[in-house]
Amino acid sequence: MTRGGWLDGRMQITVADAPERERFEARDEAGALAGFVTYQLTGSIIAYTHTEVDPAFEGRGVGSTLARAVMDDARARKRTVVPICPFLADWLVKHPEYEGIVVRSTRKIK
Repeated sequence: MTRGGWLDGRMQITVADAPERERFEARDEAGALAGFVTYQLTGSIIAYTHTEVDPAFEGRGVGSTLARAVMDDARARKRTVVPICPFLADWLVKHPEYEGIVVRSTRKIK
């Protein structure tokens, strides 16, 4: 799966799954790694564990582009998402269109 888009009208970002590294990677048009989302896949359940954006790309929408790409991929593959990553969990609050595939825990960790 590869998805892409233009950020801030100047930079094109492409997001692709790198299953051998258990992560989705966002790269600019020159191939530089702009950011990634790590995951753990068990059957049809995918847990997104961490999102990281290279400091050179921060504030340019790379994190949101990654979040939308991984969620669209999960939906297309009929996976259930466990958002362990705090960035992705916060992003999902603002994007209720993905609620149907997200597992939410009501337990509190003490």
